Amino acid sequence: MINEPERKIVRAACPHDCPDTCAMLVTVEGGRAVRVAGDPTHPFTRGTLCTKVANYEQRTHSPDRLQSPLRRVGAKGAGEEARFERISWDDALDEIATRFRALAASPEGAETIMPYSYCGTMGFVQSESMDRRFFHRLGASLLDRTICASAGAAGYDATNGARIGTDPERFADARLIILWGTNTITSNVHLWPFILEAKHKGARVVAIDPRRTRTADQCDEHVALLPGTDAALALSLMHVIFAEGLQDQDYLDRYAVGADELKQSARDYAPARVAEICGIEAETIVRLAREYATTRPAVIRLNYGMQRHAGGGMAVRTVVCLPAVTGAWRDAAGGALLSSSSAFPVNHDALKRPDLLPSPAPRTLNMSQLGDALTKVSDPPVRALYVYNSNPAAVAPDQAKVLEGLRRDDLFTVVHEQFMTDTCDFADIILPATTQLEHFDLHKAYGHLYLTVNERAIAPLHESKPNTEVFRLLAARLGFEEECFKDSDEEIARQAIDVQHPALEGITLELLRERGWMRLNVPETYAPFAEGNFPMPSGKCELRNARLELQGLPAVPEFIPPRESHRSAPELARRFPLALISPAAHAFLNSSFANLPKQLRQERRPFVEINPEDATARRISDGDRVRVSNERGSCELTAVVTTRARPGVAVSPSVWWNKLSPGNTNINQLTSQTVTDMGGGATFYDALVEIELLD
Repeated sequence: MINEPERKIVRAACPHDCPDTCAMLVTVEGGRAVRVAGDPTHPFTRGTLCTKVANYEQRTHSPDRLQSPLRRVGAKGAGEEARFERISWDDALDEIATRFRALAASPEGAETIMPYSYCGTMGFVQSESMDRRFFHRLGASLLDRTICASAGAAGYDATNGARIGTDPERFADARLIILWGTNTITSNVHLWPFILEAKHKGARVVAIDPRRTRTADQCDEHVALLPGTDAALALSLMHVIFAEGLQDQDYLDRYAVGADELKQSARDYAPARVAEICGIEAETIVRLAREYATTRPAVIRLNYGMQRHAGGGMAVRTVVCLPAVTGAWRDAAGGALLSSSSAFPVNHDALKRPDLLPSPAPRTLNMSQLGDALTKVSDPPVRALYVYNSNPAAVAPDQAKVLEGLRRDDLFTVVHEQFMTDTCDFADIILPATTQLEHFDLHKAYGHLYLTVNERAIAPLHESKPNTEVFRLLAARLGFEEECFKDSDEEIARQAIDVQHPALEGITLELLRERGWMRLNVPETYAPFAEGNFPMPSGKCELRNARLELQGLPAVPEFIPPRESHRSAPELARRFPLALISPAAHAFLNSSFANLPKQLRQERRPFVEINPEDATARRISDGDRVRVSNERGSCELTAVVTTRARPGVAVSPSVWWNKLSPGNTNINQLTSQTVTDMGGGATFYDALVEIELLD
């Protein structure tokens, strides 16, 4: 790396919640980051960064960064920095420690303290180490981190045992690629060159998505099914495959259990019936089934959009039965990929130190039901909330209840943040946080097979501190004497990969820091389930999973419809006839980047896409101001009349900050706290709404 007196280039990793986990090069001049670029030597990043991160140095040096600790002196939710006064770090930490100590000593105990975090950063060090140690030792409530991926993870694991799948670098060799519930160009852009390479070799690419996305525009075919009907479509594909004898019976006999039961279940999903459920043509189902079963290699890239409804876990479980049915796992370029995260052997116990928990263990609160946790009487009630790596006032479902809870005068709220987010508006204490360029971390990926190190490029700006340092300081104030609270960030990273496992053979923190990134020690031609070896009790792909019955779920895949749909809730659908989905905006990553000038210019304004048929029926024209509403709440948006939204579906890309939205509310006014069938996940795409023209 270049290291001159006034200029150096530092190896870094993108920290955000994206499969790509890019290797970055940060140019620093005179102590200031002046450029961030993708590492051209990294086999997946290939020298490019997405539109969200390409100007990351501007995020770090933004004049809007929080600069010092603040204490609230005005009303909660006012949203004006004038409502806060500047205080010292000592004063802020002393107040937090005093409040936490008193709550822990109270008859209700430390369970009244609720940590709230997700993947504002995804590094081992800053996301899931010292914070867990601190709250475990304190005895605070545990947090079930379900807001994004838990349903899909549970569903995938129920079939295959762990989130291991096709090496994305092998997609270039596939002959058929099905992009199922993934807008790859927006949410997984570094996979796209491998897909283009496959297309140039003659592969067909099919998008299955309720919305015609940027990705669907570039595919050979777009199947626009209704939201939440993916499992029905997958079962119908298997109906055709089994009926026509196109299954790989040898693979099923050797490496799967429950094939006969799955075949029996699929008989109920004839294309004619499922075409009505999904809102597509029966001929499309038959043709796609035949193509998938007879093309080798064939790979399915699915993403987490399909699991954000009542039957989301089962939907993922069902889709990932397909590669076993057709034997697609035999090929390195075949199979399926949801996440590569389980391919990384990580010492989670060393990171999080669950041994510090009291006995019995504290209760667990589901982050997808934050509104209920803060507003309903629980035993004990939540009396303190510590928010980091997240912005729940904007991103949590059932927003009206969340904001009601955050307004409580008796709730002590701490927010550790980089910018004055919507959640900061409700804080009692705000702590300024570092960005990725100002601290050390180590990252795995969930979209490729490389570990990537993040070196600190510049000193922390203003008075900002990383998560690890804040929790060390709080631990000291609370008298926690365990040696683990003295671990440096580098020691934590070393502990994370201190695992005796073939995939980590030859990989050390020292080598990672020297090279910037290293591929897991797996074969270059990686086909994890070519000969079975599923990480299941049976060692096989479990098309029938008896353990699901203990959870009250079908052992063999079935279609579980959305809670809010014309079929499952006809009375509700009469009042709110449009199915709402709120996928990722192209320039935002959840609510990250949603306050930056470049990204705001790209997204322009909060909007909702509505099909011309639905718009005409409501006398709505393109560009009109509309109200989108249901029983939970409403928000004001700009109507975009377009065939990108299929009839009966409304699409509002997210997540906009409330304070930057009309009426100071966003689309999560309309989403529900009800959770998925597996994993307790959020059901953001399980909402019926109506849209009306505003005067």
